[in-house]
Amino acid sequence: MFFRKNKTILLGLTLILSLVVPNLAQKPGDGTISQRLEIMRQKLDTMRKSLANAISTLKDDAKEVKDDKNKKDNKSNLETPLGRLQSLDKEVSKMQSEVSNLRGKVDRSEKYDSSDIDQAELAVGELNMRVDTALTETATQRSQPKSTVGEKREVKKKGKFLGLFGGGNDEYEQLIGEVTPGRDRELFIVATREIRKSNYEVGRLLFQTIITTYPDSPYLPMAKLAVADSFYLEGESSNLIQAAAGYQDWLTFFPTHPLADKVLLKIAECEMRQIGLPDRDSTRAKRAEQRLKAFFQQYPNSSVAKEAEKRMQEVQDNLGLHNLNIANYYYTLSVSQQKQGLKGAQSRYREILEKYPNFTFMDEPLYKIAVTYQIEEETDEAIKYYQRLVRDYPYSDYVEKAKEQLRLMGASIPLPNPEKKDMLPPEKQSFITNFKNQFFGIYPMTIDKNGVLMTKDFDKTKFELIDQIIENQGDLTVGQIPKSLSTIIKEVPKDKQEK
Repeated sequence: MFFRKNKTILLGLTLILSLVVPNLAQKPGDGTISQRLEIMRQKLDTMRKSLANAISTLKDDAKEVKDDKNKKDNKSNLETPLGRLQSLDKEVSKMQSEVSNLRGKVDRSEKYDSSDIDQAELAVGELNMRVDTALTETATQRSQPKSTVGEKREVKKKGKFLGLFGGGNDEYEQLIGEVTPGRDRELFIVATREIRKSNYEVGRLLFQTIITTYPDSPYLPMAKLAVADSFYLEGESSNLIQAAAGYQDWLTFFPTHPLADKVLLKIAECEMRQIGLPDRDSTRAKRAEQRLKAFFQQYPNSSVAKEAEKRMQEVQDNLGLHNLNIANYYYTLSVSQQKQGLKGAQSRYREILEKYPNFTFMDEPLYKIAVTYQIEEETDEAIKYYQRLVRDYPYSDYVEKAKEQLRLMGASIPLPNPEKKDMLPPEKQSFITNFKNQFFGIYPMTIDKNGVLMTKDFDKTKFELIDQIIENQGDLTVGQIPKSLSTIIKEVPKDKQEK
């Protein structure tokens, strides 16, 4: 098994992971201002909840020494575990106020300094690193030598359940706060259950507890991957940004793991889910293309290469259409309105021809770049593109026009390429579908909305990769990973299905 064979290396990596990765999880400037602020809010909320449960456990332990004359000194001493966590809790609270103030200014369209956003991101990342480090280093003080796993936990009355829901009991305070042998497995199981119930914040908090409190746990690597999955399953732009960062962090530490190709493809899909219409910003499409190129370079023989090829085609069609819109603007300006812009049109059409050779709508840039060269009296160049259009795109609406121009220039008209003579034109969207996509800003793409380990819509009849991890005590074998782009391993017998 992958992790057990590399246990010595992994123990060192996981410790580094717990200390370093939180600071890498969000790159400054990734996303819109609102998305960046939302990511900061989520991070701070998670820190606050983790600290609250750890502090509660240490306070319970402190009750046993309440008659100690040095009690007040100990509580105020920042060198004690309790004092250290309480100090961090105050810092997190202060940072929450600062982020909240920035969000208020953005929401009210008030003036603010953009550098304040950058500084806040850096401050949140640095604070996140220190909180995770403190939680890891105070785990010993919160540990219980005797395992209570499997025993009924004391349920404490709280105003809010983990600060997420109004009223009820804080079911997981002890589970998160105390450090007990075997509890990492229980945390992993319960976290999986919460994610499947769409309680994403709760599930992430439980997975994160494994990362910050059980650095030697065999579940730690997959807990980290499950956190990224939870963001991906939840969706929305701010979550997808964190999912991509989480998957990338995981790949940094486990680049040779059997799941690595699927994780890299999932990063590309994080970007694809944020791609808009071709006439809008192309940043996400370019990032998705970069991820897919990296996929083919690193995993050319991957079992999911065909799925990746389909995604590459769709991404490059989006980028091709983006360039085509710009090229057509210059084309209309120069050809129809007799103004400047001919070179701008040529440049964009040539970029499509060179960068996106499989562009679905290639016939249009071929015809129009030929026209631009004909206007410039570069006959040989014009003929080259007209002939390519007639030869490779016999179905095109531009073919007859191209043939006419070739006759006028006295050039030969090539026969259709035998491999392409039976090609059908790309399927056109219906008016209603096109209107809907334009209205909602949707560009249709093939995207798997399931995570690497878990599905979006949990089906108790299916046995998923994350179930196999639990069964294997935190590990996976190569043979247990599906060859297709799927998290499903097998059907679950009726007598073993979750009730």
